[in-house]
Amino acid sequence: MSGDGGGRNWWRVIRWTAGLLLLALVGVSLGTYLWADGRLRQVDAIADWDGRPGNGPGTNWLLVGSDSRAGLTTAQQRELHVGGESGTNTDTIMVLHQGGNGPVLLSLPRDSWVTVPGHGKNKINAAFAIGGPTLLVRTVEANTGIRIDHYLEVGFTGIVDVVDALGGVRMCLERPVQDAKSGADLPAGCQDLSGTQALALVRTRYSLPGSDLDRIGNQQAFLGALSAEVLSPSTLANPFTLYPFLSAALDSLTVDRGSSLWTLARFARQLDGVSGSGGRTLTVPIADQNLQTPAGSSILWAPQASKRLFEAIQNDRPVPNP
Repeated sequence: MSGDGGGRNWWRVIRWTAGLLLLALVGVSLGTYLWADGRLRQVDAIADWDGRPGNGPGTNWLLVGSDSRAGLTTAQQRELHVGGESGTNTDTIMVLHQGGNGPVLLSLPRDSWVTVPGHGKNKINAAFAIGGPTLLVRTVEANTGIRIDHYLEVGFTGIVDVVDALGGVRMCLERPVQDAKSGADLPAGCQDLSGTQALALVRTRYSLPGSDLDRIGNQQAFLGALSAEVLSPSTLANPFTLYPFLSAALDSLTVDRGSSLWTLARFARQLDGVSGSGGRTLTVPIADQNLQTPAGSSILWAPQASKRLFEAIQNDRPVPNP
C-alpha cells in the first residue's frame, strides 16, 4: 500500500511540475508579447482620400528605408559613410503583397518620376520629404492603384542594430562589392555580414553598372537573407538572441497605427516566403531610366506594362512576366 501511494504521489508531483512549467512558459510568452507590442512605434501613415483604391484580396505592405541621420554622432556618420545631410528621403520603397498566388516583393525605384498629390510631378522619394509617411503612402496608391494596408519604415541605424543583434546575416555575393561612398568592401562568395557591412551593401549604387536598379537587387536579396535569419531556430529558440533582436527591432521600426506585433510576425513570414518557389521579386517595368526632369535624372515607368503589373497585385492575380 505504501509503495502504491508513493507512486501516486510521485506522478502527482510530475503532473504539478509539468503544469507549472507550462503555465510559466505561457506567462513568459504572453509577457514577451505584451512587452514587445507596447513598444511598437506607430505613426499615422494610412489615410482615406477621394479616389483611394478599394479593398482588394490579400494584404499589401509598404516597406520604406529612410536615410534619416537623426541621432547619429559625427563619428557614427563617418563610420557608416552616410554624411551629414539634413532632411529625410527614402532610399528604399517596396510593396510586399501576400495573397492566393504567393508573395510578391515589388520595388519602386526612388527616382521614379510620378505625380505627388497636391505637389505636381516629382521623384517618388520626394513625397516622404514633403509630407512624411502619409503623403508617401498616398503617392504610391495614386500612381499604382494598389491599396496599401500596412506601413513599415526603418532607418540607417535600424539596419545596423538589427543585424548586429542577430549576430550577423549570411549572404552569398556573386561578385565583389566595393564602393567608396557607401563604404562597402565585400569579397565575392558566402559570408556573414555585420550591421555596418549590411548597411553599406544596401546603400551601394555609384559603383554598380545599373546604379539604383542594381542596388534594388542587393536590397531584395538582403531582405530575404534577413527574414531567413529572423525566423531560424537559432533566433527563435535562443532567448540570448531573440530578446536583443526584438529590442533592436522595436527601437528601429516605425509602423502604421493598425499594425501590431502579430501583423509584424505575419509580415516576416510573408517576406521569408518571397524567396520560396511560389514567391516573386520584381522591379516596376521601366521605359526610360535616364529621363531628364527639373529634379534631375529620373526613371519613367513603362505605362502599359506597369499598369498590368499593378492591376495584378491589386486584384491578387498571378503577376505577368516582365
